[in-house]
Amino acid sequence: MPRLFTALEIPRNAAMSLSLLRGGLPGARWIDVENYHITLRFIGDVDGRTADEIVERLDRIERPEFQLQLTGTGAFGSKKPHSVWAGVSNEPEMFALQAEIERICQRLGLPSDPRKFTPHVTLARLRSSRVEDVVNYLSGRGNFLTSPFTVARFVLLSSRDSVGGGPYLTEEVFPLHEARSPSLASRDKHPASSIW
Repeated sequence: MPRLFTALEIPRNAAMSLSLLRGGLPGARWIDVENYHITLRFIGDVDGRTADEIVERLDRIERPEFQLQLTGTGAFGSKKPHSVWAGVSNEPEMFALQAEIERICQRLGLPSDPRKFTPHVTLARLRSSRVEDVVNYLSGRGNFLTSPFTVARFVLLSSRDSVGGGPYLTEEVFPLHEARSPSLASRDKHPASSIW
């Protein structure tokens, strides 16, 4: 069974902005643009029955769409950096969605993720990059910012055995509900007075 994880997709405009951050860092293996994503929950290798249960439970999630923005850059591994990333705005709806997915996984008996959820988009994996090179790379890109975009769904992705970074396959898609404005909600209560 392939490794599974839940994620948010990066729309094309934001992905193209991210692609402009590629280059200028010795020892970096850059992630392909089509593989950019925000991991919500790494699930790992599970058997077919467990995978079916995960899909069934995720399909029941009822959450609204929300806005996100990619902002800033950073690195994981302070003494020996192993990846560089773009940051993600701290949206409560994203954290609530991630927490619900985490609860579902734990109820199914999957071990909890020992790492705190830190939303990010991995830009590159680092093989032998020097700390100074990483610091220089990040110092020139700290003001990175994309336009806000709407997150209308989350996905279940799979990855085959590799060094990480893709290719990823979309196994399932889970739509979020369209956020309704108060004016639309009140119109629905009085359909006779609405002008459509």
